Amino acid sequence: RLYRTIGYYLCYSFYSQLVFLADWWSNTTLYVYISDEDLKYCGKEHVLLLMNHTYDVDWLIGWVFCDKVGVLGNCKAYAKKAIQYIPTIGWAWKFAEFVFLERSFDKDKEIIGRQIKEIMDYPDPVWLLLNAEGTRFSEKKHEASVKFARERGMVELKHHLIPRTKGFTSSLPHLRGKSCILDIQLAISKDSEVKPTILNILNGRPVVAHMHVRRIPTESLPEQEEEAAEWLQQLFRRKDIMQDSFHTHGDFFTGSDEPRKVPIKMQPRLHSLINMVTWNVVTVVPIAYYLVQLLLSGEFLYFSIGASILLAFYALMMRAIGMSKISKQSSYGTGKAANGHNNQNGSSAEKTSKVE
Repeated sequence: RLYRTIGYYLCYSFYSQLVFLADWWSNTTLYVYISDEDLKYCGKEHVLLLMNHTYDVDWLIGWVFCDKVGVLGNCKAYAKKAIQYIPTIGWAWKFAEFVFLERSFDKDKEIIGRQIKEIMDYPDPVWLLLNAEGTRFSEKKHEASVKFARERGMVELKHHLIPRTKGFTSSLPHLRGKSCILDIQLAISKDSEVKPTILNILNGRPVVAHMHVRRIPTESLPEQEEEAAEWLQQLFRRKDIMQDSFHTHGDFFTGSDEPRKVPIKMQPRLHSLINMVTWNVVTVVPIAYYLVQLLLSGEFLYFSIGASILLAFYALMMRAIGMSKISKQSSYGTGKAANGHNNQNGSSAEKTSKVE
């Protein structure tokens, strides 16, 4: 319990610096549509999040919501095993007990069961993200998804990729009765002047996002694997109708049978601002002071080394931002990968989004 408590605050301190960029630096706005009954449970129980994977910043918008309900430090996700070796972010996720998968179903099924058992043992609420689409939406991958659906006589999705069901059905038996599911639908207007990219947020340009949240008790889900897989397919068909309604009518409700909800505008919390200011005082001020002292004392060699290190970190950050763009995604989900679509685990594990 002590280890996990310390880990919670370390992860919160790390993640909230990124939440600061959305909330305070760029003044990004998030409207959440959730019933009063479902809102009462937010931050009070373990949750499996089923969220569409559509935008460069959907992970960050998700963190903004998690911060508002007090679970940011205990956010976890399914991720590719190789991610755990990436310095800083990968190590942090390894210590935070993320569910790392190898994309081999026999191995992953055992890993999922073991890791979820550990997560469900947490004394404080944990939110575990499963991107069932397997990779972020792009036009190329959508074409492959449509082709896959047509070949198998499945319902085509307009705004989503056909979800992979293995990861979900393998997780469900270990979640039943111990957690709930939050169906998260994130939408950003296609006509928005500010495109939802990390670079725009870093440049202080505000993104306006809309998030529909619906709580689903795991006890209400089918127990048979095939029925559970079909339930997930039906869920994404419902999500697709809501997304189409948003882009057609400007809301989730007009073109769908979803009960209309009043949006809640999420307000920035002081916690992320205080955290960011504190870390800048502890790190940036001493570094700047040291570099100025080196420059004034004529130690140009040491000054150049220090400045070069900072520039190297800046270059790495810009490279990571470039890799986060949808156009720079991996080929996972297209070509040969599409042929084995439902044999893959649904996970948020494509390389590019984890570099973020």
